[in-house]
Amino acid sequence: MTETVQEYLTLNGMDAYLALFGANERNVSLLEGELGVKLSLRGSEIKIEGEAENVGWARQVLEKLMELEARHTPIDRTTLRYACALVKEDGLDRLDELAAQVVAITHRGRLVRCKTLGQYDYVKAIREHELTFAVGPAGTGKTYLAMALAVAALRNKEVERIVLTRPAVEAGEKLGFLPGDLNQKVDPYLRPLYDAMFDMLGAETCQRMQERGVIEVAPLAYMRGRTLSDAFIILDEAQNTTTEQMKMFLTRMGFRSRIVVTGDPSQIDLPRGKRSGLIEAVEVLEGVEDISVQRLTHHDVVRHELVQAIVRAYDEHAARAKEEWSDGRYAQERPQMD
Repeated sequence: MTETVQEYLTLNGMDAYLALFGANERNVSLLEGELGVKLSLRGSEIKIEGEAENVGWARQVLEKLMELEARHTPIDRTTLRYACALVKEDGLDRLDELAAQVVAITHRGRLVRCKTLGQYDYVKAIREHELTFAVGPAGTGKTYLAMALAVAALRNKEVERIVLTRPAVEAGEKLGFLPGDLNQKVDPYLRPLYDAMFDMLGAETCQRMQERGVIEVAPLAYMRGRTLSDAFIILDEAQNTTTEQMKMFLTRMGFRSRIVVTGDPSQIDLPRGKRSGLIEAVEVLEGVEDISVQRLTHHDVVRHELVQAIVRAYDEHAARAKEEWSDGRYAQERPQMD
């Protein structure tokens, strides 16, 4: 029978209490479930009860979170859940790296920080490489962090303009039949890029910069024949590029430019039989000097915690289906045709 142990920890005041456990102690059940312990709160004292290893993990997590709170680092449920995952991999100290790094500042003065180590490595890769591929599920911050770094580069005069693009695959890249001018035609397909841009710069500033040509938002088809120098270029939803489109885009790169290509291979909308240019580009270019490939996972999802569970469930389902296919079970279950 496993021995149950108890340890006690003293909080650093009401601010630490609210940061760690939330209003009405809503985070207690999260911490208990993630760490396999029972937490009892009485005043400023916490009793941690459970198996010795789990209690040790809980103490480390709570002490680290109190350190972060003392440095006025925001702590949300995503941070709590991520800290619980890191402690089991002996990586809890790397939370300090996340807290110390400020990626950018929004137009409202909010500090943009990485929330996971995957995001941290992604940001580091963009800063250190001229071309970065980011592959991963929705909600991992691929587009938003790239936009934050693009704005920071523009503010620091590292580039002269920002170019944002994505394939308008839903319209087959043939936009002429749609009503309105170019902006009206492509706006619905580029809205996610606008959302990130508005958050970083504000709508009025973005509009002025677009009018001056400092920021350009256009569908991928309009990149053909151009050379983009002194620019920070983001290709979003790249899983919906064809091989030809991806090669065309990557060869637009000019001097003193930086390119970030983001996409989710699980959300390919290309016609059947068309291979994703993103998947092929990663296979071909991974390992080439000054090109980085970053793979984000469900651990890096920073939207609603249910999104993380959904992504994980789909990943597990895909893995099971692949296993069944490879060992022949899928074929055996299919009805035989006479």
